[in-house]
Amino acid sequence: APASQTKKLEAVTKLKARRQAILKKSQEKRNEKRKIIFKRAETYVKQYRAAERQLFALRRQAKKGENFFREPEAKLAIVIRLKGLIGVPPKQRKILQLLRLRQIHNAVFVRLNPATRQMLRLVEPYITYGYPNLKPVRELVYKRGCAKLQGNRVALTDNSSVERVRGKKG
Repeated sequence: APASQTKKLEAVTKLKARRQAILKKSQEKRNEKRKIIFKRAETYVKQYRAAERQLFALRRQAKKGENFFREPEAKLAIVIRLKGLIGVPPKQRKILQLLRLRQIHNAVFVRLNPATRQMLRLVEPYITYGYPNLKPVRELVYKRGCAKLQGNRVALTDNSSVERVRGKKG
């Protein structure tokens, strides 16, 4: 009996050591990834601030009367369907389907280009849309966003779930 106990004790200590090593390695990996993510975020913040400063400078210059300034157009819109199916012509109904607005009170993010702008103009009586900033977009994505992982819908809780789905592209 004591021999089997010592054998079991050795196996348990080996298992603990292996788990510790794996845990340490995963922590180091996580720390490295965190540093990379933080650096990436810093570069994004720098880019946003530089763009904002440039906009302020251009506005000031236009205010002085040196030239004209046209606000840059939004790249993203959030579109919400307001009206139901009854009385919607076929063309507009098809556009609403293309925009994935199949039910009343559905909302989608739409990347704005000339084609989508034209589509929004055509279905304007049935929708409302606006240009969100970063905060509500992040809140909506974390509250309602899902990704497909091996055929299953997975809630987006943090970047790790996006990385699992998108791989290096995430």
